[in-house]
Order: sequence, then C-alpha cells, then structure tokens
Amino acid sequence: MTETLTPDICVIGAGSGGLTVAAATAGFGVPVVLIEKDRMGGDCLNTGCVPSKALIAAAGHAQAARAASAFGIGCGDLDVDFSAVHAHVHDVIAGIAPHDSVERFTGLGVHVIKGAGRFVDKNTVAVGDTLIKARRFVVATGSSALIPPIPGIDTVPVLTNETIFELTTLPEHLVILGGGPIGMELAQAFRRLGSAVTVVEMAKPLAKDDPDMASVVVDALTREGVMILAETRATAVARDGEGIAVTVEGPEGPRTITGSHLLVAAGRKPNLDGLGLAEAGIASERSGIVVDKGLRTTNRRVYAIGDVAGGLQFTHVAGYHAGLVIRSALFRLPVKENRAIIPWVTYTDPELAHVGLTEADARTRHGDAVRVLTWSFADNDRARAERRTEGKVKVIATKRGRILGADIVGVNAGELIAPWALAISAGLGLKAMTGFIPAYPTLSEVSRRVALTHYIPGLTNPFVRRIIAALRLFG
Repeated sequence: MTETLTPDICVIGAGSGGLTVAAATAGFGVPVVLIEKDRMGGDCLNTGCVPSKALIAAAGHAQAARAASAFGIGCGDLDVDFSAVHAHVHDVIAGIAPHDSVERFTGLGVHVIKGAGRFVDKNTVAVGDTLIKARRFVVATGSSALIPPIPGIDTVPVLTNETIFELTTLPEHLVILGGGPIGMELAQAFRRLGSAVTVVEMAKPLAKDDPDMASVVVDALTREGVMILAETRATAVARDGEGIAVTVEGPEGPRTITGSHLLVAAGRKPNLDGLGLAEAGIASERSGIVVDKGLRTTNRRVYAIGDVAGGLQFTHVAGYHAGLVIRSALFRLPVKENRAIIPWVTYTDPELAHVGLTEADARTRHGDAVRVLTWSFADNDRARAERRTEGKVKVIATKRGRILGADIVGVNAGELIAPWALAISAGLGLKAMTGFIPAYPTLSEVSRRVALTHYIPGLTNPFVRRIIAALRLFG
C-alpha cells in the first residue's frame, strides 16, 4: 500500500549537508523527512574526511618516532602493525557514527527513511512505496570517485577513497593516479607507514593552490621518498603477475610503473544517477546540478547543496550551504553563496591552507593595487623550538590594507588560516590583524608578524619622520 507523507522539508542524502538541514529543521519544530540509501554520515564519516585524517594521524606518529633523534630521543626500530592502524581508523569512525545515526536523528524529530529517493514529478519524491510531497526539497547526495577512462583500468583491482580504508595489509607499492589533495595526503600517509608510493599527476601537483606554496609540500613529500611524476599521463593499465602495471607518458617519455595496489584519486563526480532530475524539471551538467547564487535549482521548490551542486567539494562547504538553505527555506530570507570566505586545507605535513583570492587572481582583478606580504616559519620561535621551520605565510592585500586572500604552508596551517578566514568574512583589514596580542611563544604569532610587514614602508616615510621630529620639540 502506498503511503504519502507531507513534510515541510524533504532532504535526499544524509551526509554532512543533509544532516545539518534535517537537524536544524527539526530543531525549529518543522516536519522534515530525511532519505538515505546507504550509510548515515555519508562520504565524510565513512570514506572521506574522518578515516583519512585518522590514517594521517597514525602516519604522523610513525614519522615523529623517526624524527625523535633530533630531540635527543631514541625510539629504536620502527614497527608498524597495519592491522592495528586499520582498527584505529575504524574505531574513530565508530566513535563518531552515533552522532550521525538513524536513532539520534529520529530522536531529534526527523523522519528517516532508508532507501533510494527519486523524483517522480516536480512536487514528489518516491522511496519504494512511500511518496513524499514536501513544500521544499534539498538534494544533498554528494559525489563519488571518478574513474578515468584509461585502457585496461577495468581489468585490475582499483582502490578509491571508498575502499582503501578497508585494507588490513600495508601495500608494498601504492601507485596513485592524481596529485590533488586526496592523492597527496594518502601518498604521504602510506609512505610514512612503510609503503613505496608513486604519484602520477597529469598537471602540476596541488594545482589549485598557489604554486609557490604547493612546491613546499611537493618538496617535503619528495624528501620522504614519495615519487611524484608531474605532467605525466597514465595511458594504459594491466595486470603484471600479482601486481599492476601502469604505463605513463611524461616529460621523459613513456615508462611502466609496477605496483602492488592502484589508487585512483583523479577527481570526483556528482551523485546524480537515479534521482529523476528530468522528471522534476531540474537541470544538471557534468559538474553537478545547476543552481543559482541562492542554491535553488531550475525547479524553484528544490535546492541542491554540497558536492552535488558542482562547486567547491568540501564537507564544511556542505555545512555552509545547509545554513543558507535553512535561512531561505524556513525564514524566506535572501541568501547568496560567497566562495571568497571559504577556506580549504590539504592535510599533508606540512599542511597547506588557503582562503580568499590567490595572488594570481588578485593581480588579475586588482592589478598594481595588490601587495604581497610574507613571513617565514623560520622566523617564529615556537617553530624553531619544535624544529618545524619549513613553510611560510603569504597574505594578499590592497595598498590600503584590505585583505584579499591568505595562504599558509607549514605546521598547523589548517588552524592558522582561521583568523584570516574570519577577517575576510567580517571585512577586517590588516590593522585588525596587528591589533591582537598572541601569546608567546606560539605559532599564531606568524599572523600578526606578516600583517605588520604592511606598515614597514612607513618607517622610512620622510613625512612621518618629520612629524616625529616636530613632536620631539615639545619635550
């Protein structure tokens, strides 16, 4: 028998964005249905941010043991039990999972339906025999790993972020297709845990980031023994005994790399299949569902948020989108996505963080009005004490001190970018960044130091010096 539900809001997808919309809607006492065909928590909890950062943490401890001799501490021979590392990763997932569970959200007042949701018309979504007719719909189905059409790739076992965290045996030689954030993070982690690692990247590694800052990360991974083949294209994949042979074409001509495992981290595709978008009058492109600045689709009843909306693919972006949709759908307030305030971080070691405009984009938009300020971690006492002097801060500002963007490469860059994201979001200038007092010795001093460099030219300004000289006459 067909059941028809009439909530105010219907959310398809229980990842970060969908969960946020559902919880907030229920919190305001508004009827909401949440549909999820797979695991609650989505990609971030189960196959993305959480397991990758747990793995990176384990690898970081291994590297710390190797580096301990510089501090006068001997750790002996390093022993990595990868099955225990696997257990650690899944213990972290299990610890967070109850927060995203069906039981918790049911307790919050959300009507959770497990199954695949599909639009059957502009006003209705079906899940099995259940029809949902809501005032507003939110599509938050996320994205999946993109498998490139390389000849032979369908003949070998391929790992993606959805399967690599299921490994209980350490790969002997991990070949990674893709030198973006996911590829580079996992390359370093597996190398530190004991695997040989080769990264094959068609363009420049970490190409979306400032090349000057990205080069610090590339150099660090290279020193640790990761082989990075930049501007190199995989042309064929085949089995080679128990291994996998990847034929590549790069600056040095064709060559074949044989590894024990193949990880594909060459981009992602939006999860659109089976949603019935055409039936609902929802336009989509290869990059995702078409949305306006307020995240509405071509069907004004329907919003799309997070990865499926075709923009920046980060968990915190999905959460940001969820907040905008709540304001729009429940309070009828005008909203507009502002990508300039969204930071991102690559969790390699050193970390690489960014917010706002890059130097290249700033020069394109503002020309000669741009000033580039830098400060090295080598000039920070805490970084010296911890022997973590690699990296620097780069701030892009106007000559009047308006902050346009910031990049940080170095230890804890993901934490250190926060005040710059706040400054850009709140419209604060460099003066505000010089006015706070960081504790000494902390890494956070780098933010104040780099902001102070904006005012250094004033020290030699003849007019300023004449004013000081005149004031001295008054005693």
